[in-house]
Amino acid sequence: MRRFGLFSALICLLFALPGCQSAYYKTMESFGVHKRDILKDNVEEARDSQAEAKEQFQTALEKFTEVTGFRGGDLELKYKEMKRELERCEDKSEKVRTRINDVEDVADALFNEWEDELNQYSSRKLRRSSEKKLYETRRQYDKLDAAMRRAEEKMEPVLVVFRDQVLYLKHNLNAKAITSLQDELTAVEEDVAMLVKEMEASIAEADSFIKTMSEEG
Repeated sequence: MRRFGLFSALICLLFALPGCQSAYYKTMESFGVHKRDILKDNVEEARDSQAEAKEQFQTALEKFTEVTGFRGGDLELKYKEMKRELERCEDKSEKVRTRINDVEDVADALFNEWEDELNQYSSRKLRRSSEKKLYETRRQYDKLDAAMRRAEEKMEPVLVVFRDQVLYLKHNLNAKAITSLQDELTAVEEDVAMLVKEMEASIAEADSFIKTMSEEG
């Protein structure tokens, strides 16, 4: 599990201003926490945030499906439930975006540092070995980054549909509105299914990357 998640978060607050990222990394390194450790930790957090978002979108879809099957009762209550689920989806989505950005920031810093340090080797053999490892790690990271971004891109289309339905229901609390929602159900199910598929692929890539980083560490 994360060894320094809370500690790292506290340090982040001290260097939250733009341009302070390098100072943050130097401070962490002074405590024995290197960019490689931070990257692994950030990937774990990004993976977990995607898992949470996936569950939330599935829950929201269940609520949406319940509304389309509504057969009497307090429709305003159902609207409020949908609104809460939408807000939770938006919160989880924003967290995913933030975590992915955090991963990219430290990955860029790590790879730039690694590449610069290749010139410090006096041994050609060790330099070639390190250069090969850099290439392999960056290639695996690029796969992870692409998977995370694909999953991220799938969130907004689902959010757009959920927002439309919540807004429509807000001003049309009647049976006719339910019929309109039913017409959208299949499209929403397909969008959520695609989102879940991309998130699961991204989570699998994260697990693979974390395993590699752990074995090398």
